[in-house]
Amino acid sequence: MTMNLPGQNNSAENPLALDNQLCFALYSAQRAMTALYRPFLAKLGITYPQYLVMLVLWEHHFSPHDSALSVKAMGERLYLDSGTLTPLLKRLESLQLLGRQRDSGDERVVNLVLTERGLKLREEAREIPQQMMCLTGATPESVTAIRGLIQMLNQQLRSTA
Repeated sequence: MTMNLPGQNNSAENPLALDNQLCFALYSAQRAMTALYRPFLAKLGITYPQYLVMLVLWEHHFSPHDSALSVKAMGERLYLDSGTLTPLLKRLESLQLLGRQRDSGDERVVNLVLTERGLKLREEAREIPQQMMCLTGATPESVTAIRGLIQMLNQQLRSTA
């Protein structure tokens, strides 16, 4: 629902109208999506950013290569700098969901490994994507289409940055 304020012009001709901004549409959708995830993640005892870290670890753990994942690789995968990522990792480590270990070949490298508790949490989180799809009324096809458009936009934005 669009709310018109006195003196507000939301016509397509107004390039500065908030509702005409792609950035605001993405921002508000991201906030709404995060809010929908909150009750599911609260049951797991983690936040949405922590969930993203765990998704990467779960994905990596069950990959054919199945080796430790470096903090650097995690940051690259999530597009997070170390100043943002480090507190997330410390909190997940304090929750005993992951461990941080120095690489035996290069002590400058810190690797992330799932703990048994982190692996167990994966099973508890398994139904969240389906629950979110039901909650939003999305179909697998619409999710695929929307995700594809957003990924294409993301690629374009990162290539110009």
